[in-house]
Amino acid sequence: MTTPLLLPARPATWRGLRAATLGALCAAGMVAASVAFAQAPAASAPLSAGQARPAADDPALEARMMAIANELRCVVCQNQTVADSHAELAADLRDQIRDQLRAGRTPDEVRGFMTDRYGEFVLYRPPLNARTALLWGGPALLMLLGLGVLMAVLRRRQRLPDTAFDAELPDADDPLSPPFPSPDRPHDAR
Repeated sequence: MTTPLLLPARPATWRGLRAATLGALCAAGMVAASVAFAQAPAASAPLSAGQARPAADDPALEARMMAIANELRCVVCQNQTVADSHAELAADLRDQIRDQLRAGRTPDEVRGFMTDRYGEFVLYRPPLNARTALLWGGPALLMLLGLGVLMAVLRRRQRLPDTAFDAELPDADDPLSPPFPSPDRPHDAR
């Protein structure tokens, strides 16, 4: 006995046809995504969920590498350190740092190598010199500028007469004053 093939009801409008087509595509996409996610853990089976792949056999070397990597900016991410970044270039840089430390280079020599290769931009703490003076002094200059503006505004307000600060009369130039008169105040002609 054969079972009859059940077809969905024929849509009456193009809108119904479009909705039926989109529904079928979404269902197919969900099936494909569930199959892909079901096969994904099989690819990384040697590691359990909470374990990371060991980066170095020597924990002391790994700690020294991480200390240097925390001082270097990822060239791809730019807002993360080389230690925190998941970019492929950051992984390569961590490997280079490890290799140089294994070769007997000091942390200063490793930072110098990275600076020669990528410029001072790669350092999170660039040295104080003529090119980076504004970088180091900029925040202090901005703070002094802000304090100067605040002092000037306060001194100017201090020189104004007390009638300039009358709370009963709204300022005509104030966009926050209500466009209509308050009920306790008579209407003034504007």
